[in-house]
Amino acid sequence: MSRWQRAAGLGCAFLIAIVASVSTGQTAGATPSRLGDSARILAVSPETATRTTMTVYSAAMKRPVRVSVLVPRGRSGPRPTVYLLDGIDGGVYTNYTQSGWTFQTDIARFVADKNVTVVLPIGGTGSYYTDWRRLDPVLGRNMWETFLTEELPPLVDRRFRGNGRNVIGGLSMGALGAMSIAVRNPDLYRGVVAFSGCLDQGSPEFRQATATSVTTRGGNPENMWGPLDHGTWDAHNPADHVSALRGKPVYVAVGNGLPDPALGLAGLASPVGGVLEGIVARCTESFKRRADRAGVDITYDFRAGLHSWGYWNQDLHRAWPTIARALSSAG
Repeated sequence: MSRWQRAAGLGCAFLIAIVASVSTGQTAGATPSRLGDSARILAVSPETATRTTMTVYSAAMKRPVRVSVLVPRGRSGPRPTVYLLDGIDGGVYTNYTQSGWTFQTDIARFVADKNVTVVLPIGGTGSYYTDWRRLDPVLGRNMWETFLTEELPPLVDRRFRGNGRNVIGGLSMGALGAMSIAVRNPDLYRGVVAFSGCLDQGSPEFRQATATSVTTRGGNPENMWGPLDHGTWDAHNPADHVSALRGKPVYVAVGNGLPDPALGLAGLASPVGGVLEGIVARCTESFKRRADRAGVDITYDFRAGLHSWGYWNQDLHRAWPTIARALSSAG
């Protein structure tokens, strides 16, 4: 039995921990071909004085994608841009009307006085915000890296007066997605933030955990990066390419699997929240060892906490100085 097959044990435990209902809402309503083959803004709908929902046609995914955009009250510009990616249920709990960030955290209020545009894709359930090798029967056509790096930024910059200075980040699934995108597109981002993400996909155990999380949302992980020993996994593993982060402000936070009493009710989660964070903590420790060997300076917050939104809201506040430093950097 190979080391990759032996990883199934951890995968089964991970599956039990995160089993949830599967949603296919993000792939409903295929885009008519008459929309053409170029990315474009289809609609812009103000929700509040500082939040807008923008609908963008993605030529790569051949469908519309909703995006929340947060702008400062003063709306001075041009401004830098922060892209923040959602967790594995991206959009499910709001029927794809909001990002988890605006639904679960105080981000809209927190950034309202900051001269930055914050872009929050709505959707991406189970996708890891990557370009999939094949169309998936349940999760559909996922070409998120192309959308986030090639299609969306020029549209955001033109519409919201971006100055070309970008930071990318995410939580859980979105943390791995953001870090993978950052190391593969280092010229596009000045910094990265990642909360509770499995950032080293080098071991069969960690790959199995990621693959199993995709299956809980109905997807076939082989349609994403192929079998666990396929080279596509190596190509998207942040730890394998961590040297691309050298010189950039980077912030990584992860909990220890135990609740933090200081957060009160916001710090509670179902029992699986501890199991998940324990796995992610091991991934993060492995990522740190590899980053340290590569001489890459990263700010880590190995804190108390579970795999839940109360901690990620706290992480956003604690990470902001790193984000601000990256956005103001000359490099």
